[in-house]
Amino acid sequence: MIDTRFAIYPRQTFCFSLILGLLASASVRAAEDPFWPQFHGPNRDNKSTETGLLKRWPDEGPPLVWTARGIGRGFSSVSLAHGLIFTAGNIDDNTVVTALHLDGKIQWQYENGRAWTAPKPGSRSTPTIDGDRLYHKSPHGELVCLDARTGEKIWGFNILEEFESKNITWAISEAPLIDGDRVICSPGGPQAAVVALDKMTGEVEWKSPSTGELAGYASASLAEYGGLRILSTMTAKACIGLNADSGKLLWHVGHITPWDENIFTPILEDGCVFYSTGHKVGSRKLKVRVTDGKVTTETLWESRELDNHHGGVILLDGYLYGSGHRRGWICLDWETGKTMYNEPGVGKGSLTYADGMFYTLGEQSLMGLVKATPERHEMISQFRLPPGGEGPAWAHPVICAGRLYIRYDDFLYAYDVKAKS
Repeated sequence: MIDTRFAIYPRQTFCFSLILGLLASASVRAAEDPFWPQFHGPNRDNKSTETGLLKRWPDEGPPLVWTARGIGRGFSSVSLAHGLIFTAGNIDDNTVVTALHLDGKIQWQYENGRAWTAPKPGSRSTPTIDGDRLYHKSPHGELVCLDARTGEKIWGFNILEEFESKNITWAISEAPLIDGDRVICSPGGPQAAVVALDKMTGEVEWKSPSTGELAGYASASLAEYGGLRILSTMTAKACIGLNADSGKLLWHVGHITPWDENIFTPILEDGCVFYSTGHKVGSRKLKVRVTDGKVTTETLWESRELDNHHGGVILLDGYLYGSGHRRGWICLDWETGKTMYNEPGVGKGSLTYADGMFYTLGEQSLMGLVKATPERHEMISQFRLPPGGEGPAWAHPVICAGRLYIRYDDFLYAYDVKAKS
């Protein structure tokens, strides 16, 4: 029987024993060298494999290890590799990529073009780490490849100018995706919806057909199904799927939202695609069918209960969890779309998962620890971030090597959430 589930499937082919070896090495590395190399982690599913974490916090929250400043204003989350923490923010008139040591001290900073100072000012994209290189895209489309350890520029160009596109209302937000020896980005516009670039040089390897739409605010996801390696992302007006090896357009399913706010990173699982957007537009699950290399899609269900704005949704053990735009925290059954619960929690926000718990960050800076169960939104502990930051707390939290990282405005907080033996 053919396994029809989506699976992460990079370009290179590895034997099964090598994969097991890599997984074992990753486990060792996780204990020695924190590793969260991109937006939503190694698999872009926003799920940490860590265990041995606190199941309840003190009333004032878990111990605060350190607070860093000087990273600039913004909504970029953090990535970790090489004993460094990476993020980006507005400093003066520039978008600045910052690398910090694990003690919160700044190692290097790199100015990646103009800052976004229009409505909702600040950085957007989270840096992506691949080997010894860092990839970042600024709100104005400056795509750069840096030496991750030193911050020295290797190559870069403006992706909007290169592909004759233009910026979107609240600025480019995509976190680049690495696929083998390629870096995947979405310029949108008249030339291409998505492009694959040689990650070593920035040269174009393929351009997908233009859909006639600008880019969305989404970051792409990658999986294998039915003998095809498939990329999926969202344009300003649709969810699209592409052949990851050629850029051929496999599907284009319209998804119209007020102000073209398609922000969601599609979830690819069980031969299906799930995505969600705010403003009561809601969620949709598509079935993907591959026949002789040709792809068709069918809508399995839709839900307006879960209209996730930009905080992300996690698929865990057959259930979808996330914040509605104005409707609290919602759990849907993956198979049917049935609403399992809808509860206030910490208010509209973002989340991550580790060790049986959801870490939920409300945009009004309230942090919650929630038991990961479809029965109810069981809030175990909560605390409010220290005063000082301004604006909404929109950067997604990260759990890595026993620490909870929360970026808020110009602050980065590192909390110790490891259970004590």
